[in-house]
Amino acid sequence: MTDESNPWTLLSVEEKYANPWIKVHEHKVLTPAGNPGIYGTVSFHNRAVGVVPLADNGDIWLVGQYRFPLEQYHWEIPMGGAPEGEDAAETALRELKEETGLVAQSLELIARVHTSNCITNEEGFIFVARGLSEAEAEPEETEVLEVRRVPFDEAFAMAMDGRITDAISVVALQRMRLLGMA
Repeated sequence: MTDESNPWTLLSVEEKYANPWIKVHEHKVLTPAGNPGIYGTVSFHNRAVGVVPLADNGDIWLVGQYRFPLEQYHWEIPMGGAPEGEDAAETALRELKEETGLVAQSLELIARVHTSNCITNEEGFIFVARGLSEAEAEPEETEVLEVRRVPFDEAFAMAMDGRITDAISVVALQRMRLLGMA
């Protein structure tokens, strides 16, 4: 068993930047070796929530959009942010309808992840949605989305060969395969 105590000594912390979505902090520390250093962290105001809409025949829906930080177009599962006080399952249902127009009768939580725990506290929740019916999509003003229904095996192949690189999407598809859900 390893020692799970904190080997870092925090000397001070300073907020360097904040906006409605994130905060950036600089921590002055003593490293585990006892040397002075700094550690930068990004704190998210929302939790990440992804949802895989699963049809009775095993198809799923993917969402394509341009991702500003990467300057690239990406395919991923529907997802969004759960504000403090909103249940992650409520967020999953809301994002599913907003992005795809799909309404689910049931949700199952299949994973909880930390997206990059070396620099951020962002926590993610991944659901599978079943019992789907179609309604009108309601994307946010910042979203220009393409929605595509694909066989699960095609989406899984995309995650395995690098056509899908979003961490939450990759984990979702791998977990579904591991659990025998598709």
